[in-house]
Amino acid sequence: MKSVRLLVVFLILSTILSACKKKEGALLYESDRKESVPAPVQEVPKDILNTQQAFTSLVKKVTPSVVNISTIGKKKLVRPFFEGSPFFEDFFGDMGRPQYRRESSLGSGFILNKEGYIVTNDHVVRDAETIQVKLSNESVYTGKVIGSDPKTDIAVIKISAKEPLPAAVLGDSSKLQVGQWAVAIGNPFGLDRTVTVGVVSATGRSNMGIETYEDFIQTDASINPGNSGGPLLNIYGEVIGINTAIVAAGQGIGFAIPVNMAKQVVTQLITKGNVSRGWLGVSIQSVTEEMAKSFGLPKTGGALVNDVVPGGPAAKAGIMQGDIITGFNGESVKDVRQLQRLVGETPIGKKVDITLYRDGKEVKASVTTAPADSAPAQSQMQRPEREAGMLGLSVEEVGPEMRRRGITGVVVSDLEPGGIAEESGIQRGDVIVSVNQRKVRNLAEYQKAMKDANNRGAVALLVRRGNANIYFALKLR
Repeated sequence: MKSVRLLVVFLILSTILSACKKKEGALLYESDRKESVPAPVQEVPKDILNTQQAFTSLVKKVTPSVVNISTIGKKKLVRPFFEGSPFFEDFFGDMGRPQYRRESSLGSGFILNKEGYIVTNDHVVRDAETIQVKLSNESVYTGKVIGSDPKTDIAVIKISAKEPLPAAVLGDSSKLQVGQWAVAIGNPFGLDRTVTVGVVSATGRSNMGIETYEDFIQTDASINPGNSGGPLLNIYGEVIGINTAIVAAGQGIGFAIPVNMAKQVVTQLITKGNVSRGWLGVSIQSVTEEMAKSFGLPKTGGALVNDVVPGGPAAKAGIMQGDIITGFNGESVKDVRQLQRLVGETPIGKKVDITLYRDGKEVKASVTTAPADSAPAQSQMQRPEREAGMLGLSVEEVGPEMRRRGITGVVVSDLEPGGIAEESGIQRGDVIVSVNQRKVRNLAEYQKAMKDANNRGAVALLVRRGNANIYFALKLR
């Protein structure tokens, strides 16, 4: 009788629970697309399915060529400011000697060819004592640096693999358009072969202060520490860039080295272990708005020649101090950084056409680039950071000693405290040798030139400081 009562209670509870379930609904819904519960979206647009399939196919084919790179190196510890003292070791003994700590880092790269050459960033393998390369099949090899180029942050390493290596296919970054799909594959934070998707946000980014030669592709495909050296791909699976840098303060702002720039660098690194670049033999600076006005240039742009190396390629081509280089080898020159890059990418010994702005007219010249390592010390292209300002200085005649050395002009004897001329970088002792491209040999010529400059509203001063020549543009009020 007791068992019968228990059975009745059980049946009653089961009925109540069953009713509750029907009333409240199921805890979860699963769909295998064959049962009675259908998928929430039955008809996915074909273009979305095709896009998804394109990405999955791309990743399957390209991922095997992407490698993870881990390095171990030594970094010198920062010591107290008096470390350089000859008595430092006497007081501190062994602790006074340079101390190092072992440091590990992670990065990415991609296989360039079946011989085992791998492209990555220079900063990934710089100062590395050991380099470990892990392939997509989990095989691990020791890498060796073949060559590196800090100016573009590109390096080539090599592994000796026992298996066939899948090589990446390089595309053409000159054909990129803003808005095109971009896919990044790499090793962010040690997370193997992470795939992120975005678009090409911009091209030709420069003046970022990241490398010497900059022409970055900007993308919003997520790039994080560890992605460095990995490929940026187009929808065809072709490498269009090498992921290099991020803006730490922002999201969705990453930069990649265009693959066309990398091709030239990588070829030289593999064949000879270093990179040789072209050299013009000029010192240049940026053209500010006030400087453009003082030179009569229709718009701001180009690179102002503030010095010409005697006997250099530019001197032989007839390029003069005060010329503004506005075109190089068929391309318009926007600024100093771009001209540096264009010259650096030009094969040594190649003759190129240059467009100059001189005395209010456009002038053509042809120059043959020379090796950069043939440049005299301190004659490489420079980019002084000078801002235009209002005139606020006093001058006097140069002394007899300067005249004996062949220096003519006027010496800056005083600056208005807190004046913009002082803030622009002009210093006491600077020698002003020309005003608005007119040479001044003495105080009288300087005063006359300055009087004429009042009509233009701005003045360009060529200043000699030590062995360097620098242009300054100051706005007159």
